[in-house]
Amino acid sequence: MKLPEPLSQTYSTLLSEIENGQVKIPQFQRDFVWDLPKSANLLDSIFKGYPIGTFIFWRTNERLRSIRDIGNFKIPEPKDGVYVNFVLDGQQRITSLFAALKGLKIHRESGKEDDYSEIYIDLNANEDEQIVIIDITDKPEEALIKVTDLLNGTIKKLAKYDEKYHEKLDQYKNTIQSYNFSIVLLKDASIDIATEVFTRINVGGKPLTLFEIMVAKTYDLNKSFDLSEKYKQLLRDLLPHNYETISDATVLQTVSIILEKDCTRKQILKLDKNRFIDEWENTTSAIKSAIEFFKFTYRIPVSQLLPYNALIIPFAYFFYHHKDNPTGDKNLFLQDFFWRCSLSGRYSSSVESKLAQDIKKIDNILSGQLPTYEWAVSIDAEFIKNNGWFSAGRSFIKAILCIYAYQQPKSFSTNALVNISNYWLKQANSKNYHHFFPKAFLNKQGEDWFHINHILNITIVDDFLNKREIGAKPPSRYMTDFNGKNSSLRETMKSHLINDLDSFGIWNDDYDKFFDARAFAVSDEINKRIIPSNIDKQQPGVLADEFEELDNVEDTDE
Repeated sequence: MKLPEPLSQTYSTLLSEIENGQVKIPQFQRDFVWDLPKSANLLDSIFKGYPIGTFIFWRTNERLRSIRDIGNFKIPEPKDGVYVNFVLDGQQRITSLFAALKGLKIHRESGKEDDYSEIYIDLNANEDEQIVIIDITDKPEEALIKVTDLLNGTIKKLAKYDEKYHEKLDQYKNTIQSYNFSIVLLKDASIDIATEVFTRINVGGKPLTLFEIMVAKTYDLNKSFDLSEKYKQLLRDLLPHNYETISDATVLQTVSIILEKDCTRKQILKLDKNRFIDEWENTTSAIKSAIEFFKFTYRIPVSQLLPYNALIIPFAYFFYHHKDNPTGDKNLFLQDFFWRCSLSGRYSSSVESKLAQDIKKIDNILSGQLPTYEWAVSIDAEFIKNNGWFSAGRSFIKAILCIYAYQQPKSFSTNALVNISNYWLKQANSKNYHHFFPKAFLNKQGEDWFHINHILNITIVDDFLNKREIGAKPPSRYMTDFNGKNSSLRETMKSHLINDLDSFGIWNDDYDKFFDARAFAVSDEINKRIIPSNIDKQQPGVLADEFEELDNVEDTDE
């Protein structure tokens, strides 16, 4: 990269380059927020010959996603091969200047419209007074001239002003036409350097996200590719599947893993733009296939239950290379991989490096081989009892919730399928989660908090059932009520892995009996999903997130 180059431009050159599309505001810049009074103050400084600060431009032949229009002025795309100066610093000033000198109308997100043609010069004002104004109340009309009229008005129009103002009209017009705008030009820099410069300049704002940088970098007008719009469309496509919470970071990592088998920030920034664009449709198709697989094969109904968003990445990689749903050994090996990652806290840290390692395991599965694992999982009842404190954000807990959801839990009262909602699951006190032995009841029995707020005491229910029909009643009481309403209650409870109302201690409110019985039921389900490995025998399972603090989950049973 060459050293930044200082230069200056007159207003006519600067405006001409904006009009020709050679000066652009990149999309990663924030919205234009200066109001009319602030813009008028900027012009006032210019007419008085004051410095207004330096613009910092990044000159490049790359075509980034940019704000193509300013107000109601359509800014064209520059010709191929012609450089573009992207504004890294000075967006508010340059937009104000351009809007005022062109007399544009700026439409705000709030619905308000600012008319920049209504900025005036007060010809009666002295130098120590405000020359450029927007409030013309009580000002004599003959002493006011619009800034746009001063710059673009005919001699005949200007000559209509009283002769005593002619000298000021000439002075102000010459001042702005000869005003030199200070510019620092950043040349031959990569986009990551340019955006780093932008971030450091804008110390008061939020740093650019990797996604914002990639939106700019991958924009291609000729190919009609706009990553921001493509991502929004992907989320719209996933909404019917209730997987619309997939993050933009996960999508970028998926593209990078598919193209380069690596997904570090550095690698993502190095991705070839044309390859990124060309593989977008195939990549998003693979993401959709992975999500459909989670939803219909593993019966994970919503994205909030997925133990890790990152699990989408290796599965999308699989479906990128394997268009059909896996069968036989491949299906069993994939299932083993999913649950090993979910139950061990695999992606609780160092996600990028672990994904790069795990893609090799997916390659093994694609070739029909069972991968070798470097980490063990424990699937016995005691491990679940010792590590199952309930926090809806823990991957280990989410994995068990996925097992609960797989059973397609039914309403205690009607035997209808429980509606599991992404919206509900976003909340710490989710309406879908119910302590089967209510917390108030167990508190009175002297149970400790760890065993009360435990995954083995959680069932997935409907909101109405949770709040109005169960409350803080002991199980023997509310289950007796449901037994009178639901003739299939015993079958209903099997959908919650409460397999026998008698041996689970329901009728005599025996929590210890329930706790042990459900631990064995959950362990049996996990055993169906894991292929025994030597490492499981050699090492005890350790949860990567086992030292997380207990969530103080709000009581939804009372």
